[in-house]
Amino acid sequence: MPKGGRKGGHKGRARQYTSPEEIDAQLQAEKQKAKEEEEAQEEGGDGATGDPKKEKKSLDSDESEEEDDEDYQPKHKGVEGMIDIENPNRVAQTAKKVTQIDMESPRELSRREREEIEKQKAKERYMKMHLAGKTEQAKADLARLAIIRKQREEAAKKKEEERKAKDEASVAGKRMQSLSLNK
Repeated sequence: MPKGGRKGGHKGRARQYTSPEEIDAQLQAEKQKAKEEEEAQEEGGDGATGDPKKEKKSLDSDESEEEDDEDYQPKHKGVEGMIDIENPNRVAQTAKKVTQIDMESPRELSRREREEIEKQKAKERYMKMHLAGKTEQAKADLARLAIIRKQREEAAKKKEEERKAKDEASVAGKRMQSLSLNK
């Protein structure tokens, strides 16, 4: 356990700083190396005096790129490359080229997308049936509306009768007044 009783970690360590002289020395070494490479290329011209391994590599690179495309195998992580896996359900992922992708074919929808579409269709179907009055809720609404209509009609009739009675009473009152005045 480190001193102080705390858990150890890399963040608490002392930092090492590079001195400006070392940085200058590294930059000069890199520049000198770049100059040497440029001089070697200028002297060789066509690259005949260059490293024969590099030349062969550059010539074979075109062929190897074509082979790599056909026999592409991803790098294995950890001990994955050492262990032979015999899982029949495991599908090896293959990289598809842009030319192989078929944009015109209908793509397979995910479960969420399918459920969302089904939900919308069910909602539309329900609304059509509701507007046609075939659902239980629509029937209950229509019955409630019919009751309200009857109540309003009865209230309107009652008001009309009261108004007529009031008119008749006022007409009768006027007649009585005119008769009493005539006497």
